[in-house]
Amino acid sequence: MYVGALELDVLLGDVQSLKQKRAVVRPLVSELRRRFDVAVAEVGGNDLYRRAVIGVSAVSGEAGQVREVLEACERAVAGHPELELLSTRQRMLGPQD
Repeated sequence: MYVGALELDVLLGDVQSLKQKRAVVRPLVSELRRRFDVAVAEVGGNDLYRRAVIGVSAVSGEAGQVREVLEACERAVAGHPELELLSTRQRMLGPQD
């Protein structure tokens, strides 16, 4: 079994309040869940209205499949014009870990 985790640090565009932030982040989290069948949550920057850290995780019997899914999630987030992807960090756990 392989478990992959992806951390996405994003800067939100024209957002002036936490309410507006939720209006951008919640649909993004739902889209990732629906399109890629992954676990997703906002995991950081909760008190900042222009920043968010989104965590994504996937599980598979093959490491390559996990990497593909996480990379597709990263591309999907980078393709959103209302935010800027500042950094990403990917980790993988396998049978030897």
